[in-house]
Amino acid sequence: MSTFLAASRSGRRVGLPALVTASVLAALATTVPAASARAPGPPVGGECGGQEQTRRAVRLLTERDGIPGAAVLVNDPATDGRCGRWTEAAGTADLRTGRPMNGADRLRAGSVTKTFTAALVLQLVAERRLSLDEPVERRLPGLIQGHAHGYGHGYDGGQITVRQLLQHTSGLPDYLEAPEWEDYEQLRYRRFEPRELVRRALELPPPQGTWHYATTNYLVLGLLVREVTGRSPEAEIDRRFIKPLGLHDTYWPGDDPRVQGPHSRSYFVDGDGRRVDGTDWNMTFAGAGGALVSSPGDLTRFAGALLGGRLLPAAQLAEMQRTVEADPDRVWPGARYGLGLISTPLSCGGTWWGHAGTVPGGHRALVAVGPGGRSAAVALNTVPDSLPAELDFLDVVDKSLCGGRSSERNSA
Repeated sequence: MSTFLAASRSGRRVGLPALVTASVLAALATTVPAASARAPGPPVGGECGGQEQTRRAVRLLTERDGIPGAAVLVNDPATDGRCGRWTEAAGTADLRTGRPMNGADRLRAGSVTKTFTAALVLQLVAERRLSLDEPVERRLPGLIQGHAHGYGHGYDGGQITVRQLLQHTSGLPDYLEAPEWEDYEQLRYRRFEPRELVRRALELPPPQGTWHYATTNYLVLGLLVREVTGRSPEAEIDRRFIKPLGLHDTYWPGDDPRVQGPHSRSYFVDGDGRRVDGTDWNMTFAGAGGALVSSPGDLTRFAGALLGGRLLPAAQLAEMQRTVEADPDRVWPGARYGLGLISTPLSCGGTWWGHAGTVPGGHRALVAVGPGGRSAAVALNTVPDSLPAELDFLDVVDKSLCGGRSSERNSA
């Protein structure tokens, strides 16, 4: 899946929602931990730094861009008391009931999942169980051999490294660019296996350019994790990150098309131009590249721990932050891609690090950590369908991380 279902700079939508995620009917399950307590609203006694600017930016998404519901949660470890954590929300989480959007609901995190998978791979590198520069063929012989499979495209796992998979410089195409995914709603309840999707990708011609965002890369990484550890990437991420960090809203949906626990519903526009509830979706097509369900609070907790150096040794975190130029039509202008991390300049100076995710059903997530450790997670229940709406979405991140900083410049 492409990083987002992004709009091109001409305003035309390109690709399929790739940063995977979907939501469900409001269903609770005893097997899934209950969602965390409702996120705090505006503090009593005044606004936190940047809160008013953030509030206006969030409202633009619903009032001008037609997004049914938008929310952002901000964590600032440098601030004590009431401004250490706050949220802003606008619009509606469920169009059927009219329930307001909020910053505590679960949603499908889409390709934010890639950062979890990348962090897992870097832990294995730190443990000397994998090398960033070893070829895929060493661990998964025969998996990536285009000619051997009769496709004639010449893909060679002996020439593709772990680093290139993490960085989207492997030269592999995205299986989501296959013709059948142009009508992705027809595949909504189908179960997929990672090897099936990798084989489908190898049938496609090579992409142009040296950097090409492809969820195929992360399905291969998931297969590598299974080969090295003897356990699925889902089990390893649960064991290493989700449980130790207390991410009670974060889980793998598996074959269940529903989202468990309190969540916003998600919406997309079908081929006839109608708004459709896309909450239920079988996310096996995304796997280690985009299937996680999470919440803004959990995403900021994970990203803060990762960028704060609590999950990886300094050498491996530095590798994650070694970036290459990314295609602005597949991410956004100014973005660079590391190993499962995106970097983006801030209007107030410095850079934020994080990732974004989009799923066919309509959820859109983004988590970012800025200078000083302030983090923000944004949740939408419809994917922006124009470049102005996409820029408004990114502006929420910028306002959330820049607000109140002494070096902030006017970016209006």
